Amino acid sequence: MFREDYAIVLDYLQNGYADAFRKEPIAQALGETYFSLLELVPRPESPLLLRERIYIGPDKRDKVQFIKGRLPYERLTVTGRNELKAVVEELVKRSEAKYIEFFNKAGPISVRQHSLELLPNIGKKHMWDIINQREKKPFENFKDISTRINLMPDPIRVITERIIEELQGRSKYHLFIRPPRSEEYQPSR
Repeated sequence: MFREDYAIVLDYLQNGYADAFRKEPIAQALGETYFSLLELVPRPESPLLLRERIYIGPDKRDKVQFIKGRLPYERLTVTGRNELKAVVEELVKRSEAKYIEFFNKAGPISVRQHSLELLPNIGKKHMWDIINQREKKPFENFKDISTRINLMPDPIRVITERIIEELQGRSKYHLFIRPPRSEEYQPSR
């Protein structure tokens, strides 16, 4: 259902975590489709590079031995956190059509709140401008949104910031990421 086939490496720890009993190489990665933060064990003969795109799907994996599990934002290394914004931004740019569809079809969450208002720096005025403009003609791309909506913040940055907020667990609603599991994170050592 929420299976990731590819991930982008955020950090590669050749000797594993400093506090780990068992020293094994670990990679922290971000799934391309659902933005799942993942902990991976790479194959010993396959060191990984930062921002490398790797296959993690169900078929034979050439660089990943196995997926250890999902990783909460708090467990990201400093390097992983530093890479996250640039990686998310690049993934948003690559999937522009998906996010343009969101701007074109987003609806209300409740009587008092619209899903567009969940985006950083989008208030009632921008929300109504977006709704009125998309009724006239659907948006075609990010540039079209910026051109047609007066004083609109950069849509790529807005989506990127929202995804990072969701990954940090600061959001009640999940617009773009795979919802977190209800159970508490259990590190596997």
